[in-house]
Amino acid sequence: MAVDLKKVPSTPGVYKFFNKTEIIYIGKAKNLKKRVSSYFGNSFKDRKTSQIKFLTDKVETFTTKNEVEALLLEQTLIKENKPKFNILLRDDKTYPYIYFSLDHDYPGIYLKRTKKAVNSNYFGPFVSSGAVKKSIKEIQKVFKLRNCNDSTFSNRSRPCIEFQMKRCSAPCVKNIRTIDYFEDVESAKSYLSSSDSKTIGRLKNDIQKASNDLDFERAADIRDKLKRIELIHEEQSVVTIARDIDIFSIYSENNYIGISIIVVRKGKIRGTKTHLVKKAFFESIDSLYQMAIINFYDSQLDIPKKVLCTHSLQSKELICKVLKKKFNANVQITHSPSKSLRPIYNLCKLNAKQIIENHLSKSDKYNFAFDDLNNHIGHKKDIKKIEAYDVSHISGNHAVTACVVYTNEGPIKKEYRTFNIPKELSGNDVGSLEHVIQRRIKYYDNKDTKPDLILIDGGSNQLNFSQSVIHNSEHNDIKVISIVKGINRIRATETVLSQEGIIEFKKESKGYLLLQEIRDESHRFAINAQRKKKNAKNRKSQLDKIEGVGKVLKKRLLLNFKSLKNIKSAKIEDLMTVKGINAKIAQLIKEKL
Repeated sequence: MAVDLKKVPSTPGVYKFFNKTEIIYIGKAKNLKKRVSSYFGNSFKDRKTSQIKFLTDKVETFTTKNEVEALLLEQTLIKENKPKFNILLRDDKTYPYIYFSLDHDYPGIYLKRTKKAVNSNYFGPFVSSGAVKKSIKEIQKVFKLRNCNDSTFSNRSRPCIEFQMKRCSAPCVKNIRTIDYFEDVESAKSYLSSSDSKTIGRLKNDIQKASNDLDFERAADIRDKLKRIELIHEEQSVVTIARDIDIFSIYSENNYIGISIIVVRKGKIRGTKTHLVKKAFFESIDSLYQMAIINFYDSQLDIPKKVLCTHSLQSKELICKVLKKKFNANVQITHSPSKSLRPIYNLCKLNAKQIIENHLSKSDKYNFAFDDLNNHIGHKKDIKKIEAYDVSHISGNHAVTACVVYTNEGPIKKEYRTFNIPKELSGNDVGSLEHVIQRRIKYYDNKDTKPDLILIDGGSNQLNFSQSVIHNSEHNDIKVISIVKGINRIRATETVLSQEGIIEFKKESKGYLLLQEIRDESHRFAINAQRKKKNAKNRKSQLDKIEGVGKVLKKRLLLNFKSLKNIKSAKIEDLMTVKGINAKIAQLIKEKL
């Protein structure tokens, strides 16, 4: 069923693609007509876009006043309808908070999950429960607050192990006055809501005040707290002078998206969050950041004044306007980290990439690369198997040609082959390739052996001669291409050639990277084979030609006399001192050498 685009307006708004009655994709646009029409043009589309185009039989649009309203409406509709081609970041229904039970005579400190802070006794939200547990341990080390439940507290008759570890002041056995304990609770809340420097400054003032009042016991207690804070500060693995900032990084590879978020509060990493989206369809990196940022803050109360993205966004003003309209938050979006933030910025980028690498299987990687290669080469049939050839020799000596085999499962090493090159062709790369392919082609009658693509390491001469061998055979349906080294052999400057001319690849293309990998593997295998051939020849000596001298006697002679020259100059009597050599063999050695 053809989609009628005539009624699509040239205004900002939201569009919905239907397959029968099901919404399969929702998007937003500054100009609906331009955006929707781009899906149904005749230009080349990637697989996901082509699939959406093929399945869509109806388009609905909804006009908004501006792009800000369009983005807000798009996010709402995606959450409500969950179309299968839209990216859905499934999030926890609740976030972890630090909670103080101030309704108790001796309040405890706990981890509690809730959608949002109920009152001032909740501190957060934190991005992960691990970050909450770590913060609670810090507070216990400094302020010695209990974290046992009320039932355990009321039934204690002696201090628990937390007291022995100096992480609790044991209020359960009245080891501390109620007023002093409450003061520690208020100090802990202040520690959470202010920076380390402010807390340290306040404690130093308290020490001075206690000393002036001649309350030296209290001054010593505060001094101990100060030391513990300074020790924790030294133990922090990542600290920064930036107080409150969220860092977002997005990485896309092999139809997967990795999203990493790092939350920094009061100069410390409060927590991290990652998302992996499989088989993702997206229009641009900007659209991914829009989705990730708005989705993240949809259930957050704590929105910082600054957000750092690892990409330069064209739509950062649009995102800021949406955050202002929806959350009444004035946020600045930047992509340039300060020197102190650079380590955390790089950590965020690494995690966005790592989450994909951790998930991707070997078959995922090669399947995607083979698909990309098929799209670029445009062969009549899909390429499922590749053979690559490389010639190796040293100044025309010890020449070999290596053949490596790849499928969408990666390198098939049991099918690797090496070919010795006749002396008359040694040093002639073109002639060597022609000779080897003529030998190899005999095995292509077996369908399991026959490749769909042959990759040659070399220029147009190597390509033309190899192509002519294939063309004049029964297997002229095999595609032949070559990869030519760039200027000064600089990586990623290689050119890929076919009979039709240069095949254009983007340098980051997975198909192009696959050809590089296969070429490198054929080169490695050829060099190893050539070295083995050279070493095997060097191991041969005149002793091998003497009847009666096998590997064992040869080894004994060389161990005893150190070199062939010494064996030649040795007397028969000296040779006979070697175990296993009699007069007859000694005489033969002297005659042959």
